[in-house]
Amino acid sequence: MTDRPLTLMAVHAHPDDEATGTGGVLARYAAEGIRTVLVTCTDGGCGDGPGGVKPGDPGHDPAAVALMRRQELEASCEALKISDLEMLDYADSGMMGWPSNDAPGSFWQTSVEEGAARLAELMRHYQPDVVVTYDENGFYGHPDHIQAHRITMAALEMTALTPKVYWTTMPRSGMQRFGEIMREFNEDMPEPDPAETAAMAEIGLPDDEITTWVDTTAFSGQKFDALAAHASQGENIFFLKMGKERFGELMGMETFVRVKDATGAAVPESDLFAGLR
Repeated sequence: MTDRPLTLMAVHAHPDDEATGTGGVLARYAAEGIRTVLVTCTDGGCGDGPGGVKPGDPGHDPAAVALMRRQELEASCEALKISDLEMLDYADSGMMGWPSNDAPGSFWQTSVEEGAARLAELMRHYQPDVVVTYDENGFYGHPDHIQAHRITMAALEMTALTPKVYWTTMPRSGMQRFGEIMREFNEDMPEPDPAETAAMAEIGLPDDEITTWVDTTAFSGQKFDALAAHASQGENIFFLKMGKERFGELMGMETFVRVKDATGAAVPESDLFAGLR
């Protein structure tokens, strides 16, 4: 037996990613006395600047945006009661195909070995029982999400640790409903073209391939507050328009695919720590 607390480590690409995909589990497990460790890989400098100014537009200062997003991230961590925040501080690579993908020092240009070695050091320090990150496609193809997946899986190989490992996902049964609600709260949102609709249909997984369904409805208010802390980012405004009650209805279940496990816990499961307590 050991006095080391049960520990959840979530590895995310940017400030605000922690809130959208895992805000519920981070808040829930913190409330249950589990140590929650957030590793944020990039500085978020390719996000929106004050007033919504976009990267590459006049007045967009990546360094100033990164500082602002660091402050927002700290407020989000407070809302979710995250125990420990670790920042790797690589430069945000931007969306796939942006010139920033090729910038020296960007996360996308960093070798997997370098990033994994730094993350492995954190894993050895915190000894997580559960690790959460993205799938091979970074859920939707963002280069920094893909890189976060790569360094996480490589870091695990560098350590002697055997945590349960999960990738975030969404049930395809909920994706259509999600799109309908987005249009409800964005009246000016154009109807997606057929190619975009087809691409959206490939996001997430069929329900029967999802191993882990965690009900975080009771913590959806904290998740909402964490997203509100990142209000500088335009994509979060949609969620905030809903109000907390509607937000909880839509975002109260967080879903994952279990890809590594030494506990033998049966799936489907409703607890990332099934078999560990």
